[in-house]
Amino acid sequence: MGPDLRQSLAMTAEATAQACDPWWIIGSAAVTLHGAHVPDIKDVDVLMTKSDAEQVLRNLGLRSRPPTSSTMFRSSAFGTWTAPPLPVEIMGDLKLATSAGWCRVRPHTREAVTVDGHQLFVPAAGELIALLRSFGRPKDLVRIRLLET
Repeated sequence: MGPDLRQSLAMTAEATAQACDPWWIIGSAAVTLHGAHVPDIKDVDVLMTKSDAEQVLRNLGLRSRPPTSSTMFRSSAFGTWTAPPLPVEIMGDLKLATSAGWCRVRPHTREAVTVDGHQLFVPAAGELIALLRSFGRPKDLVRIRLLET
């Protein structure tokens, strides 16, 4: 794990320490926290409830941006924190477009991972694989292969 990711994860752990509800790191940073080597991580994705995401963003001096016009994802609260070396995307009540309509992304598992004395949370590897598969983007399929090896 590179120093930029380490510092970004430490800052994320500190920023989310007062969250009331469960939260998770997802995406490439979560794959790395499960022990896989992911080259060129561009950001840290944090999945939270809307109320926690809004509070964390306020505490960081940021405002939640309106939902983007993505045809695949939408969040009730969203913001990008750029103070860490890697941007941290904070998503409140993330939803994924599926054939059945918009479905809330909320893992059922939550595993603690400690990095440099900071506690972070990720979905269990099997659930992270299922989540990445549901996203279905080429980069997510690569992440699945990294987790499965």
